[in-house]
Amino acid sequence: MFSKKTVLIFAGILLITVNIIFLTITIRRPTSFGLGRVMIAFAAPFQDLASRTVKGARETWQSYFSLVSVAEENQRLRQLLGQAEEGSVLLRELDLENNRLRDLLAFQRSLPHPAIAAQIIAKDPSAWFNTVIIDKGAADGLRKGLPAVTSRGIAGQVVDVSAHQAKLMLIIDRNSAVDALVQRTRSRGIVKGADRDECYLDYVMHEDDMRVGDGVVSSGFDGVYPKGLLIGTVAAINFQGSDFFKEVRVSPSVDFDTLEEVLVILKPTPRAPTDRK
Repeated sequence: MFSKKTVLIFAGILLITVNIIFLTITIRRPTSFGLGRVMIAFAAPFQDLASRTVKGARETWQSYFSLVSVAEENQRLRQLLGQAEEGSVLLRELDLENNRLRDLLAFQRSLPHPAIAAQIIAKDPSAWFNTVIIDKGAADGLRKGLPAVTSRGIAGQVVDVSAHQAKLMLIIDRNSAVDALVQRTRSRGIVKGADRDECYLDYVMHEDDMRVGDGVVSSGFDGVYPKGLLIGTVAAINFQGSDFFKEVRVSPSVDFDTLEEVLVILKPTPRAPTDRK
């Protein structure tokens, strides 16, 4: 059996063929001839149907091609929209980066020595170490032992250098140590790394006045960090430590999870002592 679609196509072709035959006969014979008038009357409905069929087919094809054109235009517009959105995201990223760099440059003016801005390009994935790689190295004047800071406080120090890159050990690393002072009372201790969220202020005597919320700054006595740079704030105090010292937890002022740029302070190279005769 033929399908419905095949039958409709065949019927359309048949109608068009009959219409052509009747038109041919009509043209060859004068319209005054009786048979011609009968044929015209008989063919008129078929002609009308054929005309409607052809017109409908033409409109269908025109609608189809219009839809294809609209679909292609929509696809092009979607691509342009995607490019515009991507450009907007990139512009937003550049704007945020410029704001961070402006903060660093403003903070740089308050430092006692020249400093160079560096971008963090990699982080140590290990849970045992808290180090990062920056995009500046020996060719830019970096060397081991130089401190790295941000506008919010101390970040860490350079522990390894290549020509164009360097490794920073962050102050939250367990191997880090910063000689520090409690800003309010001038009590002294050593800030040591504990994990990614906090540090400890060691060697604080039980009798030393200290409160939660006190600021902790660098003392400058370790020869690495200039004096007075913010390290963090006292987060908790535990008096159940040793007989002499209490345990003090410090919340770093720098958010190391979102750290992207640092300033490396280019301190003068220490001179070797000379013997005087």
